[in-house]
Amino acid sequence: MGKATRESYGMALVQLGESNEDVVVLDADLSKSTKTNGFKSKFDDRFFNIGIAEQNMMGVAAGLANVGKIPFVSTFAVFATGRAFEVIRNSICYPKMNVKIAVTHAGITVGEDGGSHQSIEDIALMSALPNMTVIVPSDHREAMAAVHAAAEIKGPVYLRFGRCNTEDIFDDNYKFEIGKGVEIKSGNDVAIIATGMMVQKAIKAAEKLEKENISARVINISTIKPIDEEIILKAARETKAIVTAEEHSIIGGLGAMVSSLVCDKHPTIVKKIGINDVFGESGTPDELMEKYKLTDDEIVRVVKETITK
Repeated sequence: MGKATRESYGMALVQLGESNEDVVVLDADLSKSTKTNGFKSKFDDRFFNIGIAEQNMMGVAAGLANVGKIPFVSTFAVFATGRAFEVIRNSICYPKMNVKIAVTHAGITVGEDGGSHQSIEDIALMSALPNMTVIVPSDHREAMAAVHAAAEIKGPVYLRFGRCNTEDIFDDNYKFEIGKGVEIKSGNDVAIIATGMMVQKAIKAAEKLEKENISARVINISTIKPIDEEIILKAARETKAIVTAEEHSIIGGLGAMVSSLVCDKHPTIVKKIGINDVFGESGTPDELMEKYKLTDDEIVRVVKETITK
């Protein structure tokens, strides 16, 4: 079992702090949970606990970016995108400020904290903003690489990290590139396009399908925006259907982005696996993933149903 991507984020921040003195970190009194406390312990003069004042935190970050700093702003996903949306829109995205919004505890795998804390609409909110880059890493190494890549590009970036451990997908030779998807497994019957922790489920589903002589291509889309049109359209041309999988609402997330793209440029069947326009509830991460059908077995079921039709 690998690390939680929030742990990877904290580790990458420390590396960035050592290599770039312009990197500063802001947190909304959740540094132990967001794992920014590692940066704080090494670079206390570049760490700012703004307190439970998320809107103010985003404004402070915009000001720091305006004088040449590279602020990484952290809190839970639901608070960053919900409470502070207007400030992100008008103070960060509108003037294209170089602010990195790195959130943790995204999706329903927040678990027992329940529906009030489970952000299932954040990708939709952030993707709708002009100038915003949206990244959802799938494992430890990709998360580490994504943080470094975000620091290198100019402009707003939204980085989405999870609370739970994820299985390792990539090795140390993996080269992450913003805007590029990765074909993890080849296949010509169906393309399973997944993001975040659902990539592991997609890989397992493809292995089960292979035993039933169904050839499933698995594609990891870690950059939701700008999305990799080339790899998706290639899959649309070369397979019978696309199934998307995400730990997010099916409205406005990966599935919606893929559907919009193929509708415009190469119409094909797209089936979406995600949260079906409902709020989450309290439970363990495994219980919730099962209840909301975010499993490899559900991917297998949807694939078989779709290609049979």
